[in-house]
Amino acid sequence: MSYPALVTIGTLAITLVWVPFADADQIAMLGTISLIILGYTGFRFAVASGLLPAGLPKDGREVAVRRVRQQHRLVSRSWLEFTVGGKNRWLPVFFDPVLVTLTQDTAVLEGRAVSVGGVRMYPSGRLRDSEPVGKLIDNPARPDPEALGRTGIGRRLLLDAQAAVVGPFAGLLWVYASGGGWIAFVVATLVAAAVATWLTAIRGSDPT
Repeated sequence: MSYPALVTIGTLAITLVWVPFADADQIAMLGTISLIILGYTGFRFAVASGLLPAGLPKDGREVAVRRVRQQHRLVSRSWLEFTVGGKNRWLPVFFDPVLVTLTQDTAVLEGRAVSVGGVRMYPSGRLRDSEPVGKLIDNPARPDPEALGRTGIGRRLLLDAQAAVVGPFAGLLWVYASGGGWIAFVVATLVAAAVATWLTAIRGSDPT
């Protein structure tokens, strides 16, 4: 959970640092973006911490679970797949290095929390009964010891920053709609790039 929190703080800093140099319309936009970031981050963290339900059974049952990695366009996320009530279910979770070595284990479902092998996993969304879109990649039968070396914050940020490609388009749209010249374009591009990176991280990106 520390990684999405750090990305959130960085995105808010990039957004708010421009407030002293902005006009009224730009301040309103920057303030709105900051509120959206805070609100959505709070919602995601509330689900992850169990303050809001993730749709898990409440009886503390134990089920066999495996981790799958979803690859859809530029999005990569970790999911826990298990069977509840005779149906396959998928739960998105924030990335944890434990997931890299997880082949198949036992998960304990406790209503608003899930633990695998004694390690608590933090849901990044609600439990769903339909297979996630895109390509689902199984963990290898034998854990790859080198995979843990590819899960550092730098690599995670580099992969999530792929979404920043939308930045220049958002900058052009802002200048077209509100004017402001090349300075406004640069600011809007940087803010949009930071927000796109944050959105990927707060949804539970997977660096593997």
